[in-house]
Amino acid sequence: MEPEKSYIYQIYLDGSFSRAAEHLYMSQPALSLSVKKTEDALGVPLFDRSHRPLRLTQAGEAYIASLKEIMETERDIGRKIADIRDAEAGLIRIGGTHFLNAYILPEVLSGFCSLHPRVEIELVEHGSGKLAEMLATKDIDLTLNCNPAVIPLYEHYPAFRDSVVLAVHRLHPLNAGLESAAFTARDILAGKHLKPGRKAVPVSCFREMEFLLLAPGNNLRERCLAMFGEAGLEPRARATLTQMVTAYRLAQSNYAPAFVSDRLVREEDSELLFYVVRSDQIRRLFYLLLPRRSYTAAAARAFVRYAQQAFKEEEIKT
Repeated sequence: MEPEKSYIYQIYLDGSFSRAAEHLYMSQPALSLSVKKTEDALGVPLFDRSHRPLRLTQAGEAYIASLKEIMETERDIGRKIADIRDAEAGLIRIGGTHFLNAYILPEVLSGFCSLHPRVEIELVEHGSGKLAEMLATKDIDLTLNCNPAVIPLYEHYPAFRDSVVLAVHRLHPLNAGLESAAFTARDILAGKHLKPGRKAVPVSCFREMEFLLLAPGNNLRERCLAMFGEAGLEPRARATLTQMVTAYRLAQSNYAPAFVSDRLVREEDSELLFYVVRSDQIRRLFYLLLPRRSYTAAAARAFVRYAQQAFKEEEIKT
């Protein structure tokens, strides 16, 4: 991309001429002069200089949108040439939540990299909402998501399933009267909570209980609200968290019960009991998502194929 265009894009990213000049290792007067020449040639200003931080004008918004298209085209060209030169190399930018990066992807990444040692992996960690935005702007190459409203917006491939369970400390008073419906960690590891005829309890049993809820934008929060909404109830939050793994650990300390993925249960745990709620919201299907673009690098395609096969083999074993 031409230097003048990259200058304007950096100013857009930083919202400031001075910060952009620092990132570009040039003086602010020189940067301002370069942008002014472009604006004079276009006949319109690109930035509203009266606003702090800088704000794009309508023409500026159109200009930046075009720059993003140019940048994506240039990246596609680079990917195509790299694939022609060497399909066994490349960079894959994978986005995942802490749950995905810590509990789902490690074995898949390890297996894939052993087969494709020259493919570089860049692992990005954010909430699922932010990752969907990054996929839309092509700032990452792929992610995983289970939100039915998000999945159709992207090129998508089925990956793995999980089940939502309520984790409750053994000493919590909720357990009184529900002992027959409780699952132990050993039961969860054995998949007994997934069997036909499993013990399930209505959400109304938890109407008076305070939960650890995840922050807005998290799929598990939306499912929790939907479960309670089906019963005409609203969950009571003792605390709101950003990470499901944190909620799981706090449930282990008897701070408050939490809805979590059954895939967080990795070992026998004498502190927790688990309950299956009678709702269709508890089963989730995660998809591998790719941006809708004209070209996807061979390395990213190879990862999708490998991950799908790895998840399928895992499901067969269990």
